[in-house]
Amino acid sequence: MSRYGAPGVYYQSVDAGALPVTPFRTDITGFVGIASRGPVDTAVPIESWRQFSTWFGEFSGAGYLAYAVRAFFENGGRRCWVVRVAAKDPATGATAATVEVSSATGSVWRVSASSEGTWGNLLAVSFRERNPAQTYLTTTNADGAWSTVTDLSHIARATHVRLSQSGRPTTWRVISGVDPHERRVYWVHPDARRRLAYDSPLTEFDPGRPVLLQSVEYTAIVSQAARIVRVYDGLTMVPESDNYAPTRLALRVWAEDRSSGAVIPVAPEPIVVDDIRTDPIDLTGIAVDPFANLPFRGGRDGLTSLAVGDFIGEPIAVDDGPMAVATKRRGLRVLESIGEVALLAVPDAQVRPVGLNPIVAPPPCIPDPCVTRRCGAAPAPDFVTIDSEPGELPPTFGNAELYRIQAEMIQQCEHLRDRFALLDAPLDAVQNPMFGTRAVTEWRSRFDSQFAALYFPWIRVLDPLQPSTGTIRNVPPSGHVAGLVAATDLDRGVHRAPANQRLEWALDATAGMNDEQHAALNEIGVNAIRMAVGRGLRVQGARTISSDPDWRFINVRRVVTMIEKALETGLQWAVFEPNGTLTRARASMAVTIFLLGLHSAGLFAGATPEESFFVRCDLDNNPEAERELGRLVIEIGLAPVKPFEFVVLRVGRVRDSLEVTDGAGSFGTVAMGV
Repeated sequence: MSRYGAPGVYYQSVDAGALPVTPFRTDITGFVGIASRGPVDTAVPIESWRQFSTWFGEFSGAGYLAYAVRAFFENGGRRCWVVRVAAKDPATGATAATVEVSSATGSVWRVSASSEGTWGNLLAVSFRERNPAQTYLTTTNADGAWSTVTDLSHIARATHVRLSQSGRPTTWRVISGVDPHERRVYWVHPDARRRLAYDSPLTEFDPGRPVLLQSVEYTAIVSQAARIVRVYDGLTMVPESDNYAPTRLALRVWAEDRSSGAVIPVAPEPIVVDDIRTDPIDLTGIAVDPFANLPFRGGRDGLTSLAVGDFIGEPIAVDDGPMAVATKRRGLRVLESIGEVALLAVPDAQVRPVGLNPIVAPPPCIPDPCVTRRCGAAPAPDFVTIDSEPGELPPTFGNAELYRIQAEMIQQCEHLRDRFALLDAPLDAVQNPMFGTRAVTEWRSRFDSQFAALYFPWIRVLDPLQPSTGTIRNVPPSGHVAGLVAATDLDRGVHRAPANQRLEWALDATAGMNDEQHAALNEIGVNAIRMAVGRGLRVQGARTISSDPDWRFINVRRVVTMIEKALETGLQWAVFEPNGTLTRARASMAVTIFLLGLHSAGLFAGATPEESFFVRCDLDNNPEAERELGRLVIEIGLAPVKPFEFVVLRVGRVRDSLEVTDGAGSFGTVAMGV
């Protein structure tokens, strides 16, 4: 603000217009499923496959989540939110592997794997004691409040030290303060307000003989499957120290960026340390055996008793306390609070144990009789090995469980109106060729929603769990489709129908279909995934599962959703503004400018703005009765662009020319020489 000195008239430029309304991202997907590690019922933002594997581990034969996220990034997705689900039953639910570290007087630390799962049973930790500061006490004052030392290097407030003198028992202390000019260390701080709980006079030693002072800190070496994965230096037992082990190695999903103040995700550490001392001022150092590797035990994946409730959670009441909310907010409920999620996918809604996961043997290698060298391909295995410790297997979810999960997905999308559900066809409908398309047709009849789309069949990918044998696994298509939708939104815009694009990391579809079957599925709103000759595997449909023809196409619903969300956020400034003509004009102008930008980007069907949309905010739709209630009504009409599904070419000879027309009229005439 300008500083006014001399009296007079001063000018300032003030923008009288409304705050601009900006479009929202529509490419961000929320995934819910089974993972081998990572925080349970916690939404974690992921922006690469490597980041996902760091948080949630690699592929697992017990679930499809890793396959779906990998397919998402392979097909052009850039950002998603991932929620890991697991049972929380005290007897059979997910638990983290732990090991306890003790001193001569009892247990000191509980070291746990940073997340639940049997992966933690492969961890081990060993400790080494370090003594960065080693010096001698030269004098101690009469009341034992302070001592002078020969060297103050590596000594500061809250340093844990061990004092020893020949013929006397070892004493453990904490430095309360340091005077570098006098080379003093204080056992009782001179300022009573800064004293620690451990402060007490030093009177245990003979002042006439030297006393050895050693600072004590620990190095933790963490290994996984006999391979060192982390080394932590400078850990201490003193809570007031910056290197206090339970503080440095705490379970932190979020942290604040000091430069920007933004909250950012933190990469998980493999272990978490908790202080379990019964006496918080017991400073006895831990018993260190440098040759001992302490193995972790007790980790469980929580898959044996997995249930639908772990995927969908429970409705949260307005009067629920923090404990009730934490109990009810499971799976899909966690994503309700993530406002930037625009797509929903639950690939593990049809979870199958390892033995029942759809696995396809690679095609047999038939040697060419003209080639003398034999093919060295190994036969496909009968089962899939997850890793050296297979862990638990989930139960089999049938169509009843699948329906409950997909119905909850649709309900969340319809309630929040800011996201769209991608539904996978039932496994029974894709793995049995005898059913044809009858099973997916019957499944489609269960739903009617403009906020969801159903995709059939599943997709075959080369299984990363068995790369050397070429094993093929059938996976739900929602991950591939989510990546395709995200890439289409980013490259072309949300108004472009997410279809007729080649799917990456896909070998084939699990079921073929002819044109008649495709036509029947398209009519009822099932989006087919078909192999196009010479063009790869493609999504050949962009319809919702709504019976309302106005909401037949996915891109129409998602365009309107984006506009609704942008206007809801962009017009918040109007709340509590004066209920008058100026406010109505500013709001109408903000909406009109926003829609004009969308029209220029091609989101509407009309050739002119007048043909594409209208904005009405005047006294006709804001009469005195509405204004007395404190309401501002803005009526908006839109004409979203719809995709071409059928392109008809009419080819016929007209005199000495070739005429090509579509269903509406002539495209042009090509002259033909005689």
